[in-house]
Amino acid sequence: MATRKQNEAILEAERAKIAPPPMFKVCLLNDDFTPMDFVVIVLQKFFGMDREQATRVMLQVHHDGKGVCGVFPRDIAATKVEQVCSFSRQNQHPLACVMEEA
Repeated sequence: MATRKQNEAILEAERAKIAPPPMFKVCLLNDDFTPMDFVVIVLQKFFGMDREQATRVMLQVHHDGKGVCGVFPRDIAATKVEQVCSFSRQNQHPLACVMEEA
């Protein structure tokens, strides 16, 4: 018959170390054709920003050539990129949206 100490050891489960998923930055890239107002609309619609925050990111895109919209797990980042690119094409704007490792 097993002793109490042996039974306790059996009941303890090994805890697996699970690493958090890799994160990706979603960025908008500057171009000379997409109106600033459209970029603000994209940031509000797809990234849940208020007008003030969206304007700040839009100005970062305009001045620095690139602006970070958010940081997400790979699948969510890829979906956001596709949504923004599709919405831009539907509205006949060349706005580019990319993802890169955070």
